[in-house]
Amino acid sequence: MLLKEYRICMPLTVEEYRIGQLYMISKHSHEQSDRGEGVEVISNEPYTDPTHGPGQFTEKRVFLNSKLPSWAQAVVPKIFYVTEKAWNYYPYTITVIVLLYFFYMVALIATSPEEYTCSFLPKFSIHIVTKYEDNNGCNDNIFGTELKDQEREVCFVDIAYDEIPERYYKESEDLRHFKSEKTSRGNLQDGWRETQNPIMCSYKLVTVKFEVWGLQTRVEQFVHKVIRDVLLLGHRQAFAWVDEWIDMSLDDVRNYERNMHEKTNIKVCPEQQDHSTANPSSPDGIQIHERERT
Repeated sequence: MLLKEYRICMPLTVEEYRIGQLYMISKHSHEQSDRGEGVEVISNEPYTDPTHGPGQFTEKRVFLNSKLPSWAQAVVPKIFYVTEKAWNYYPYTITVIVLLYFFYMVALIATSPEEYTCSFLPKFSIHIVTKYEDNNGCNDNIFGTELKDQEREVCFVDIAYDEIPERYYKESEDLRHFKSEKTSRGNLQDGWRETQNPIMCSYKLVTVKFEVWGLQTRVEQFVHKVIRDVLLLGHRQAFAWVDEWIDMSLDDVRNYERNMHEKTNIKVCPEQQDHSTANPSSPDGIQIHERERT
């Protein structure tokens, strides 16, 4: 098991980022999806938890086969996807990711909102707990309850100055030079987290488990690198696109989200555009995935 805590600051308030996050995820998923690969939305619906109250449950399938490194392609089937389930009780969220293959019927048995098992690969999982606060990442005890004395590495992610993979770089999203017309925030200067107002932080406690002898360390380190790159890119884009979403209400962004989900599902699975929600699952029940290879 490899446990890390990521802290990603933004020149926004927590309330603003509630809209920006939903907008960014929907637009980013659409941009990164194409025929046979990308993000397919299975479910996006209100959900109430007895502890955390009302929120939103989402389930997605993320098809990644061409994005794997060569060593990973050698140990997994040629075509596969991961399933992401998220419970968003903003400003608190839980995300669970498991690995599934097209040519298996897989039952995911929900033992609690935080724990899932996979019938043929039970020792792989990613578990993410997220909390948001209006500060610059200075809260060292935000996960005191969740950590339970576990050791973790704290990683600060700088959306302006950390190096981003070259394939994702866009000049329009370079936050060292971007300035928002509507909010007048930006060009983020070196050391901006110490002087920026407003500022918020996404705290993410990420647990990666791949308990397979001979591969555990390599896979867990690789998964964390991918997660860090995704967090860096997504949070960069959320601010780079701020002028597109800053005037939206929650209802506005939910309508945008539904529209983009429909368009993205058609890009990923055009043959299923009339049947894209077959066999949806309950957020707290048992699910069986089955998909024919095309």
